[in-house]
Amino acid sequence: MRGGTRLAASLVLLALSTPAWCAKKVDLDYHVKLLPQSDQAEVRVSLSQGSAVRSLDFALGRDGTYSDFKADGQWKVTGSRGVWQPGASKASLTYRVRLTHARKPGVYEARMTPSWALFRGEDLVPPARLDQQDGVELVSRLIVELPAGWKSIETAWPRIGKNKFRIDNVSRLFDRPTGWMLAGSLGSRRVRLGETEVTVASPKGQAMRRMDVLTLLTFVWPQVEAAFPRHPAKLLIVGASDPMRRGAFASRDSIYLSSRTPLISENGSSPLIREVVQTIGRFSDHDTSDWISEGMAEYYAIELVRRAGGITDERYQAIQARLTKEGKAVTSLRGEHVTGATVSRAVVVLQELDREIRVKTHNKRSLDDLAQAVMRANSITTAEFVKLAESILGEPSVVLDSKLLH
Repeated sequence: MRGGTRLAASLVLLALSTPAWCAKKVDLDYHVKLLPQSDQAEVRVSLSQGSAVRSLDFALGRDGTYSDFKADGQWKVTGSRGVWQPGASKASLTYRVRLTHARKPGVYEARMTPSWALFRGEDLVPPARLDQQDGVELVSRLIVELPAGWKSIETAWPRIGKNKFRIDNVSRLFDRPTGWMLAGSLGSRRVRLGETEVTVASPKGQAMRRMDVLTLLTFVWPQVEAAFPRHPAKLLIVGASDPMRRGAFASRDSIYLSSRTPLISENGSSPLIREVVQTIGRFSDHDTSDWISEGMAEYYAIELVRRAGGITDERYQAIQARLTKEGKAVTSLRGEHVTGATVSRAVVVLQELDREIRVKTHNKRSLDDLAQAVMRANSITTAEFVKLAESILGEPSVVLDSKLLH
């Protein structure tokens, strides 16, 4: 009897300690059909077993971007939220989403034309709160149906078939398509840099300097690898010309770069490298500490090009003088959305902090060590940033003992 009791207890413990790889796998597929004639995409969210999910509670917004909902099971819209309770067996939710978004009249953040579409995956599937059964693992895939004449689609996700991608974000329970996406008649260039497959793509006829982009990345990438230990398996850079928005903007493992935006600005900073740093670093802050992520990105947009030999000592001194002049009137770095002069002042502070760390640690540590610590943090405040710096210095920081941070 005692042996049977021990066996029963062992079986209970085994059940309680069942690893994640033993979880029941249920397919969650996103079928996307692009419809340029109506500036929409038809999206079908499909579950191979609807009973695995109690509900998906979507944030639909208030501007009518999503419409024409049809569901297996129950679908209810209340205010700006829509709740789907799938049917028990195979179940799907189908709707349409408008893809073109204008930042202001005549300037687009996302755009669909008769021959191509450039948008973010976040636009296809709204954010949602997932309530699923215990012991279930959703395996997510994106399948895209292209219009006649469109040749290909590029995303930052691993390709597992023709126009088919695996969506797997370990930091989220609900895997949905994210990052920049580009479909249509495209021109592209590819290269492997270290552990990362880099693709630069744009619609044909958009004056995208694809080889220039790859050359700059190839030149700077060894410095990127030295500064940051985490590198994406895949990095997608997409671009287009006017009337798309000018500038460079990062999303998950992907970057939008206007073909009219210089790779190196006249002020010595690289918009492309800044967004590479944002993509890899994924710096996140809160409690009026936006200066940390924005300052870090701009600091490395200059610093990595300098380390690669792209900026002379004389030019670097001129850049430092400009930053000091631009940020001279700034009395506080704190704020939710800092720009302009505040970012310049933040870069100067980070340059001074790097020098302080190098001197006090006899060149054994640098701001790179602090940046890596910030990368490991989910989200950071100014007070936590100061504590991390002090842990690297081994003593309080003179640079960070400043009214600018109060």
